[in-house]
Amino acid sequence: MGHYEDIFYQITESINNLGLRKQFDDQLEKMRHQDKHRYKETRDRWDYAYNKVIKKYENKRNKKI
Repeated sequence: MGHYEDIFYQITESINNLGLRKQFDDQLEKMRHQDKHRYKETRDRWDYAYNKVIKKYENKRNKKI
């Protein structure tokens, strides 16, 4: 696999393992309608959405501790 496929695979596996698929898909959909994300490459949008969803997940998890 090339570099792009590796990134998509890693993000997909991580999101699915944490059970955050719906949040990730919702974030991508939200970004689709925002001007600042509209013309970004798919890889960059996925990376941004992944980091945002993971950050929210970690913040929520840390508040429970």
